[in-house]
Amino acid sequence: MKRCFKGPIVEIFEAASLLSNAADAHLAGNPDQAATLLVQADLPAISAWTESIWGKSNPEIHWKIAQADPLPFLSQALRPQPRMPGAALQREIIRRDGYHCRFCGIPVVPSKIRQKLARLYPESVRWGRRNHDQHAALQCMWLQFDHLIPNQRGGASTLENLIITCAPCNFGRMEQTIEEVGLLNPFNRDIVASWPGFDRWDGLTRLF
Repeated sequence: MKRCFKGPIVEIFEAASLLSNAADAHLAGNPDQAATLLVQADLPAISAWTESIWGKSNPEIHWKIAQADPLPFLSQALRPQPRMPGAALQREIIRRDGYHCRFCGIPVVPSKIRQKLARLYPESVRWGRRNHDQHAALQCMWLQFDHLIPNQRGGASTLENLIITCAPCNFGRMEQTIEEVGLLNPFNRDIVASWPGFDRWDGLTRLF
């Protein structure tokens, strides 16, 4: 069993520092500096790391462990509703987990923050339809509300079944249970404080 599909690379934390500095520059009234820092955070190495997790299946990363009594795959009509948590529950999950992935520990950024940055700095924050047309760091660090027991397998949108994850950890697992992909239950361990800015990371929410 393992904590996450693949350990984070140092470039992710370097990009987080650049994004944080960009937010500070914007709030200080220095848009040119903010734009430059946002471009610097768009690192190709991060795109490669993300793609290795949510892209083509790799047996060294994506373990498949057969279960004696696997949960069934439910039709759309039989899946618990609502599919995603409402605003109040989202706030409660964030209060518990913070702005870090509960699996790999990387800092994450809510989609509303990324969308605001893309509006403010459209030349610096790429966000096209295809994966390789999206800002590497903001794509990788895209905050997800992830079901431990997937909704398709009967998992409800409750505080006990939802955690904060990054996009690669969420989309790398998709409808598989943590047992099926060999991941440890994140509720049975602490979030990894794996970079110096861990305690100060606010998901860039100070921009709102």
